[in-house]
Parts: sequence; C-alpha cells; structure tokens
Amino acid sequence: MAAPVKVYGPPLSTAVSRVLACLLEKDVEFQLVPVNMAKGEHKKPDFLKIQPFGQVPAFQDESITIFESRAICRYICEKHADKGNKSLYSTNPLVKASIEQWLEAEGQNYNPPSSTLVFQLAFAPRMNIKQDEAQIKLNDQKLSKVLDIYDRRLESSRFLAGDEFTLADLSHLPNTHYLVSVGNRGEAFSSRKNVDRWWNEISSRDSWKKVVEMQKSK
Repeated sequence: MAAPVKVYGPPLSTAVSRVLACLLEKDVEFQLVPVNMAKGEHKKPDFLKIQPFGQVPAFQDESITIFESRAICRYICEKHADKGNKSLYSTNPLVKASIEQWLEAEGQNYNPPSSTLVFQLAFAPRMNIKQDEAQIKLNDQKLSKVLDIYDRRLESSRFLAGDEFTLADLSHLPNTHYLVSVGNRGEAFSSRKNVDRWWNEISSRDSWKKVVEMQKSK
C-alpha cells in the first residue's frame, strides 16, 4: 500500500488549505507536516529542496515533489481521477477547458485583489502590521468588479464551470473564507444573489468544513 502523500505547511495558509480541500474531495490519504514559519523553517535548506521559493505548501508523493497549490491540485486530480469526487477535474476536453478557464480567472482576476485584502484585513492585524487603507480601498473596488462578472456567470450556471462543483470553485474557498469570516466582507458576496447562493453552497461542502476544523485546531 502506498504511503500517504505529505503536505507541508500550516492549514491556516490559504494555499495549504486549497490543497487540503482537494485531497479531501478526492478521498486521498495524506499527512500534514507542520512548518513553523515564525521560526523560519520554510527558509531552511532541507525545506528549500522541496520548495525552492521557501513558501508553503510543499507536496511530496513518494519521490515526487511539487510546489504551487493549483499545480498540486491538478496533479492530485489527474493521478486519482477514479477516486472521490470524479467531477472535480473532468476528463472531457470541453468540460476541462471550462474548468481551466475559470481556474485561470481565479488565479489572474480573483486572487490578486482577494489575497491583498486577506493579508490586510486578516493577517496584518495578527502580525502587528499597520493596515494600508489605500490598498484596501483599491482592492475592494477591484474585487467588486470581479464579483459582478461572477454574478452574471452564476445567473445561468450553478457553478463557475458548469453544473458540477469543480476545482474552479474549490480554488476560491480559502481567500473567500477569510474575507467573509474575518475580513468583514460578507456583504460583497451576500449582496449579489447568485454569488451568495454559490458561496453558501460551496462553503457548505464537507471537505471544506473539515479544513476549517483543521484551521481551528491549529
């Protein structure tokens, strides 16, 4: 029997939690390996061998190592296509193109403003870093424009890539969770009927509930 895959990093990390949600959706056994970033463990030589940029997560599957959370999620879905949620990353070329399209939208359009807001609203206060009000205002505006596009898309589609929950939706869970639960940005989502319905549905999945519990226990 193959050894469990290893995920290095704290579940509070948005990128780590993305990978954990994917593993849970696919019913893939894993081991979470703690990385004490406050002590700089992510910058030590041994860790840099598996994550050359000194960031989390790092991922290990026997002799294979991968970094970057979206690449890790794609690998998990491709390798374990017949396990767990089989719709997460379709084998149909047209469906997969739609998933990739919205994954790209998440990475290029949603992630930049939402990541900035997550840092400014959720993490900066914990780290005793002064919040940048100009950055918050600018990225609130950028996020609002993206959510308007999402709301129009979700008017005619249950999920971003179609009628099934996929990696495209899953990839939005980490940042949105922080914005809604810690960043006081729930209204940005609830004020848009279709986005609100979509968020409530994807954030209620058992896989994500388990990730949130893991975050609370750390």
